[in-house]
Amino acid sequence: MYKKSIPKEILDFVDTIQKFVKKDCEPIDELIEEQGKIPESVVQKVRELGLFGMTIPPEYGGIGIGATGYCLVAKALGNAHGAFRGLIAVNNGIGSQAILIAGSEAQKKKYLPDIASGKKIAAFCLTEPGAGSDAAAMTTTAVKDGKYWVLNGLKHFITNGPIADVHTVLALTDKEKRAKGGITAFIVDKGTPGLKVGQLHHHMGSKAAVQSEMIFEDCRVPEENVIGNVGEGFRTAMKTLDIGRLTLAASCIGYAEKLLKMGGDYAKVRVQFGKPIAEFQAIQWMLADCATEIYAANSMMMDAALRYDAGERVGPLASMAKLYASEIACKVADRILQVHGGMGYMVETKVERYYRELRLFRIVEGTSEIQRLVISRAVLKDEIQF
Repeated sequence: MYKKSIPKEILDFVDTIQKFVKKDCEPIDELIEEQGKIPESVVQKVRELGLFGMTIPPEYGGIGIGATGYCLVAKALGNAHGAFRGLIAVNNGIGSQAILIAGSEAQKKKYLPDIASGKKIAAFCLTEPGAGSDAAAMTTTAVKDGKYWVLNGLKHFITNGPIADVHTVLALTDKEKRAKGGITAFIVDKGTPGLKVGQLHHHMGSKAAVQSEMIFEDCRVPEENVIGNVGEGFRTAMKTLDIGRLTLAASCIGYAEKLLKMGGDYAKVRVQFGKPIAEFQAIQWMLADCATEIYAANSMMMDAALRYDAGERVGPLASMAKLYASEIACKVADRILQVHGGMGYMVETKVERYYRELRLFRIVEGTSEIQRLVISRAVLKDEIQF
């Protein structure tokens, strides 16, 4: 029913991406897992399709399909290796949105076209060893020195850190005010003296997901690279998270739909006690629960995305969608692994990879606990409109 609210050109674009996923992405799943990266020939196709600039307006080189279109594409990519989501997510989300939301016209014209085309890869440097969920506890500082700001500190868990060309960096400019006017956002270009890639992070997910520390040692950033006004960086950073949380929810739903299809297909061919396990009520109920939860998550996500594109404030709704979708996706992965039995634990079925990779989504872009805080505060302030 929601398709009636979406322009035909966006639905046609999503259809093109679905065909691209089936033809070019799904067949190279194992190759990506073995090599830890997407082949450059396929990355070039990603560029040509405009997937790096879906949220960036046409006047800055993107295709501007909005949150709803981006969410539908994120769902479609759920049938591909998770490396594809990792490749495009930051350029479309937190890596570009601060510039789009609060940047000057000169900054938008300088950076957004290259980010939208995929010529440059973006990164978002917020998290620190002592400042994860409590982002305002950051210790990275920026001190004014003439026409420059001098940054010092350490960021970690930075997606695309080692390969990024453009970094949005949050730093303290007033230690007393912190989140209330004491944090500023900066654009820091690759190659800026004092900017270094630190330790590479190794995690339980795919090798194709690149993360690292980013080190700032007397890193001099020109004052024209301040995003928005000095002291307003934390507010800007929080605004960038809405679309990221919505599209992360969409990714979870896409992966969950893929898993459900895998579980149903396997249940129809796996025979035990003389008949397919799909005929056993225990299996049927697991599949039914998965389908019901996926439908609920998808409904939440689509409603919030459509409202976002209509200009409504959807922060709490985006948090609800992200919270629920990431939680149920992990449940779906667990159930489908159980449907596969011992084979679900083997790498051949790919279920175990989804099981591992989905666990991240209950942490990244705000943990489930932080989402509950955001939602409960909105409830107590009577800010939620269903």
